[in-house]
Amino acid sequence: MSCGGEHETPCSEVLERLYVYIDGELADAGCEEIRRHLDECRPCLEEYGLEEAVKKLVAKHCGCDPVPGDLRGKVLSRIEAARVDMQYREGAAE
Repeated sequence: MSCGGEHETPCSEVLERLYVYIDGELADAGCEEIRRHLDECRPCLEEYGLEEAVKKLVAKHCGCDPVPGDLRGKVLSRIEAARVDMQYREGAAE
């Protein structure tokens, strides 16, 4: 994801804390930092909207279903791959 600008908080850091923010588990100062970044950065705002929609969809349709044992590992590995890609893109943009 290319954000097209300098931000006080890097996109990779915002995306890393996005689920904690969505879950309401981030301290007030961190929430303000994330909100400020999302106000400035359309690609991160779109990612936030997507993540929030996915979380609501999963909660609505899969809340009572058992989770496959390997799902957590698959999700975490994909998140890590996306994080590495984001860091690479931010480094290439500089």
